[in-house]
Amino acid sequence: MIRAARLDDLAMLREIERAAGASFRALGMAAVADDEPPSVTELASFVDGDRAWVCADETDRPMGYLLASVIEGCGHIEQVSVRPDHARLGLGRSLLAAADTWAQQQGLTALTLTTYSEVPWNAPYYRRLGFEVLAEDEMTDGLLRIRHREAARGLAAWPRVTMRRPVNKAGSSAT
Repeated sequence: MIRAARLDDLAMLREIERAAGASFRALGMAAVADDEPPSVTELASFVDGDRAWVCADETDRPMGYLLASVIEGCGHIEQVSVRPDHARLGLGRSLLAAADTWAQQQGLTALTLTTYSEVPWNAPYYRRLGFEVLAEDEMTDGLLRIRHREAARGLAAWPRVTMRRPVNKAGSSAT
């Protein structure tokens, strides 16, 4: 079940992020695996801004989450993470569908995100959901700032891309 994230979910979101990040270690990306999750304060700003969703199990425990922001008229996916023991069950796809609905309600034109180009559950996955890679000259100033911040954190040590999908392509993310 997709629902809005709550303040009492925040510790669990950090646990989900750590568990999901550990998968990068097997790809030789230990720096990504060791990257610290957003703080409770950072996560709370998304919850307070109604820009955080969780996919909860039958006991209402979060198994995955998505954080979004608004960047220059687009809904920007800041983070999507799913517990590894719940991967490949469509939770990420459902969370992206919720973000698409939110973006439509906000009058936003597209969803954007940044991700690793060669990690199977990153760019190839998003491509299957209708996202397309943006060329450098197609990126807005806001997206370029995000990429520069990622590089400053050491996340650009592996190839990264910026992707975009028009809103109202939820059919792509819901199938």
